[in-house]
Amino acid sequence: MTEQNRADVKVILALTLIHFTGDLYVSFVNPLLPVFVEKFSLSLAQVGWIAGMMRMLAFVVQPGVGYFADRYRSRFFILGGPLLSILFIAAVGWAHSFWDLLLFIAIGSIGASMFHPSVAGMIGGYAGRHFGFCMSIFNMGGTVAFGVGPLLIAYVVTHWGLEASPWTAIPGLLLMALLFRITPRPLGEGLRGQGFSGAVRAAFGEVWKPVLLIWTVMVLRAFVGQSFLAFIPVLYAREGLSLVSIGLIISLYTVAGAAGGVIAGHLSDRIGYRPIFLTAFLLAAPSLILMCSLSGLRLYAVSTLAGFCMFATLPLGLVMAQKLAPRGKSMVSSLMMGLAQGVGGMMAPLVGSLADLYSIRTVLFGVALVPLLAIGLVWFFPEKRLRAQTFQR
Repeated sequence: MTEQNRADVKVILALTLIHFTGDLYVSFVNPLLPVFVEKFSLSLAQVGWIAGMMRMLAFVVQPGVGYFADRYRSRFFILGGPLLSILFIAAVGWAHSFWDLLLFIAIGSIGASMFHPSVAGMIGGYAGRHFGFCMSIFNMGGTVAFGVGPLLIAYVVTHWGLEASPWTAIPGLLLMALLFRITPRPLGEGLRGQGFSGAVRAAFGEVWKPVLLIWTVMVLRAFVGQSFLAFIPVLYAREGLSLVSIGLIISLYTVAGAAGGVIAGHLSDRIGYRPIFLTAFLLAAPSLILMCSLSGLRLYAVSTLAGFCMFATLPLGLVMAQKLAPRGKSMVSSLMMGLAQGVGGMMAPLVGSLADLYSIRTVLFGVALVPLLAIGLVWFFPEKRLRAQTFQR
């Protein structure tokens, strides 16, 4: 399929639903961390290992998946991945030990790593001239899933117990049956005849420096976002908030991020990328600090603002990288959405260990300052080159 001025709405919707379905089940894990802590008597370091292992398998292995996705036109990755996430994350209610829990989360996380690169890499081929906006819609599918999922699993576990979680797989399986009928095969990127190193050179070539710069910023963004998603539920649970209240806060945090991503994607097609990153990071630090300090209704409001700022830039990293390296869209998507998220999330064990020593709140205060440090890197984004490519589409 050649690029057209108009987006293929049906395909964009199908890809967004795949993103939503797979991420919906992955989103169950964070709000259930307090339940796992109580059931299996976990330390904060063990909580960090769960979060870090999950991010590593869900995200760090994505570049390898992206390589194969760029070589082979198959729906195996984009449909098989969500099925693993649905079946095994829902099965956490059947875990009888900490190691059973790790196994279920590990397999479900591998499923998440399978579909993200292929699906994200397909967006550019069906977005027409509305690349930034369509990518933000696709990103919204995953972000909304992380907003709805905590509420859904919190409601189920509160009313029927953790043992009822396997029943949540049913709606996901039904939706996947529909998506199997309407989702097209991925488009090849012309890298099939090359090995991994050759594919990397063909995909990135002379643009590897700006891609690396963008990737570094996305790692820092992921580190902050994933640290708060992992440890804020535990902090709030220790302060007496109910599981439903914690789920609502996480939902507000992530759904606001979906709105932020759509607005940022829309604006990026008009004003560029650097102003959005600067504004989002400047507002993120104080709002995250307030998440650790406030209570009552003010906590819900500041969580919304924090999520809006933290997730607004996620689709922009994908768009910038794909514009710079259009021959390896799946691979570059796996770097921005996968490896960046995974490397950022793999720092969770360190955050957990420090929290065991100094308290969760103290460590999260420090983590909240990281977006301010990332602002210095944002100034070096290749804005003129990216804007020129926007007008050429």
